[in-house]
Amino acid sequence: MKVKCVLCDTINDLDDKNPLAKKLRNRPIHTYMCEECEKRIEKRTKERWENGFEPYRDPKKNDDW
Repeated sequence: MKVKCVLCDTINDLDDKNPLAKKLRNRPIHTYMCEECEKRIEKRTKERWENGFEPYRDPKKNDDW
């Protein structure tokens, strides 16, 4: 299966039996990112967290259900 990275537009081949290929084939809303882009995003995210950036998270509610 040929896939295209959403960030850098490189085209890669995935084995048809690969779980990622099956996920992309069965759920078209999922997108593919190459390993290089994934590592770059992971590295920059960790750098931001170390510098004190806190992503917004909804406060947890006490649900007395």
